[in-house]
Amino acid sequence: MDRDEEEEEALTGNKPREVDLFTSVRCLGYLSSVTLLVAVCLGMYLRWEVTSEPMILVIFILGLFVLGIASILHYYFAMEKASQSLFRLWFGFLLGLICFLNSPALDLNIEELVTNYLLLASLVMKAVWAVTERVCCAVRYKPVLLRSNEFLELLGFGIASTTMLLVKSLAISTLVVALGALMVDLRMKSLLAVPNLVCFALITSLVFFQALGIAANPFALGCFLGRLLCEPVLDLYFSGLGPSERWMPVLSLGNLWRRFSLLPLMLVEVTFFVLAALKLGHLELWYLVIPGFCLFGVFWSICHVILVITVWGFHSKLTECQKVWQAQRSGSRSLDQVMASRGIRHFCLISERLVFFSLLSTVILAAVSWQQANGLFLAALLVVLPLESLAHGLFHELGSCLGGTCVGYAVVVPTSYCSANGQPTLLPPEQVQQLNLRSTAMLNNVQRLFSHHMVQTFGCDYSTSGVTLEVLLNKLRSFLELHTADGPRHDTYLIFYSGHTHKGTGAWALSGGESLHLAQLLELWTEKNGGHCSRLILVLDTENSAPWVKAVRKVQGIHVAVQSAELSSSDVDPESGDTPMLGDFTSEWVEFNCNPDSDTQWSEKGRTVTAIYGVSKRWSDYTLHLPTGSDVAKHWETHFPKATYPMVHLSNWCCGLNLFWLCSVCLRCFRRCKMAWFPPAVLDTGQGIKLVHS
Repeated sequence: MDRDEEEEEALTGNKPREVDLFTSVRCLGYLSSVTLLVAVCLGMYLRWEVTSEPMILVIFILGLFVLGIASILHYYFAMEKASQSLFRLWFGFLLGLICFLNSPALDLNIEELVTNYLLLASLVMKAVWAVTERVCCAVRYKPVLLRSNEFLELLGFGIASTTMLLVKSLAISTLVVALGALMVDLRMKSLLAVPNLVCFALITSLVFFQALGIAANPFALGCFLGRLLCEPVLDLYFSGLGPSERWMPVLSLGNLWRRFSLLPLMLVEVTFFVLAALKLGHLELWYLVIPGFCLFGVFWSICHVILVITVWGFHSKLTECQKVWQAQRSGSRSLDQVMASRGIRHFCLISERLVFFSLLSTVILAAVSWQQANGLFLAALLVVLPLESLAHGLFHELGSCLGGTCVGYAVVVPTSYCSANGQPTLLPPEQVQQLNLRSTAMLNNVQRLFSHHMVQTFGCDYSTSGVTLEVLLNKLRSFLELHTADGPRHDTYLIFYSGHTHKGTGAWALSGGESLHLAQLLELWTEKNGGHCSRLILVLDTENSAPWVKAVRKVQGIHVAVQSAELSSSDVDPESGDTPMLGDFTSEWVEFNCNPDSDTQWSEKGRTVTAIYGVSKRWSDYTLHLPTGSDVAKHWETHFPKATYPMVHLSNWCCGLNLFWLCSVCLRCFRRCKMAWFPPAVLDTGQGIKLVHS
């Protein structure tokens, strides 16, 4: 009965041995549930026997009746979900009663000892079952925040707390909410999930129930907590879902639901602050408590105003991404690509800092206003910490996994030979139509590349009469000056060129006998990029691009890559019509980058179009743009009131500390040597675009 609807879809395979293994795993889970059922029945009967309370007997009989109904629904009407929901709800409720209806008279009772050992055995079998499932790959993971059976067990346990006084019941119900938030925090693999788990375990076991004056049954409480937490804890290691997959239940929510989710968050935060303020009524050490609470209370308030504004701004940006994704939805485009192209990564990197300060202010305020005898304050703290940890984890994960922004510009000049003085000459009229078709196909392929990888298009220039150096330089200046909508420069600038080039130098042959050399382009890039951490990728579909590939490998100080091709016609029979031409490389390379099922083999022998690439010496040092002090200040001016500006300097100072600089230096040297000596055949730029060589 302990199998929820997600785990029912586990892969069982077709081989008898695999079916037997899966059946054994399920039997272990059933044995755990049966053991728990026996323990609950024995515990409830014992409590009625000791206290002679008729209500306990009524609840016990009602529980058996519900169990019978659940069995009938499961075995006779095939309503497994309904029966499991009923079963889980009552399990949580009865386990809560055993936990709270505890008295010293039960300590020496042999039946109580048997009940405790059965609860412990049920927990051990549940843990062994969960580990066995994951080791045997019998679990299919799905993105979910909280499963239905977990929610029902939490609800049942919370309902059981209503048998106590209102204040105690409210505190325990809040603790149940904190447990649910912690489970979500663990399942999302938040950066601070494990510290939150340790904090929850320490506060719950050491001070919470003592503050309420409840002698809870430790075996029943441990069984309840352990059964719910063992799977999320194990999934920290075993779950193979990526960051965006884990967070998909949040990212796919509608705009209205995400906006409304701020209301309970604000309510919980305000409730925690009010409970923390009760510390001011304690006159012990008032000369420390009152000034400390006033100071850190103001700090907490500013940080949490920033938190609410940050989450609201994220929802606004996410709504824009959802609209674009739905309008351009295709089987090959994911929400990740849309978010990356819209600059969500930069927003999340800054927001991660701000949410961390909110979390830090909560910890400081809790320490200043610590109330060991106030169970409601302790429970509220345990709710706030995982909620803020979730916000921090969301921004951290998206800031780490999303790609950067990219802008592209294409230039196609369809000339194939030039006169003695280097002047490009147009093709004869009878070949113009064929050339136009190939050039148009080339432009279409470039547009496909830009569209597939959500590359912002600056323009695709097509000229049959050539381009002058002055016009091209003006275009390139405007292109290299582009910034994102949030202010910082794009992470990647991609230039595509196809046209005639000079032999020996690879310089682009332009109108009027002029040419554009690699040194000129790199000088322009250095001028426009300045001290910013952006990179330049040149994609060349030309006949003489090898000199640029060789030259870029000697470039120091900047991040530049050149992807090109070599056309080999020595082994091709001219009469067969298979002579490689400009545009063939673009077609294959774009297909390779846009189609995951592409069968292009760049390393196969006898290819007439071979790919080559070269990167600058510091290419391996490149990291996506990290927010600078000016970026944070600009973000602050855009989104937050002026009263919060002093936080800018604190944020920049704290996040500017690099405590692991020695490790980063060693890692950088290793990457440079690896790229110089053993360059990969396929180099993933992290933008979805791959550089290849044959």
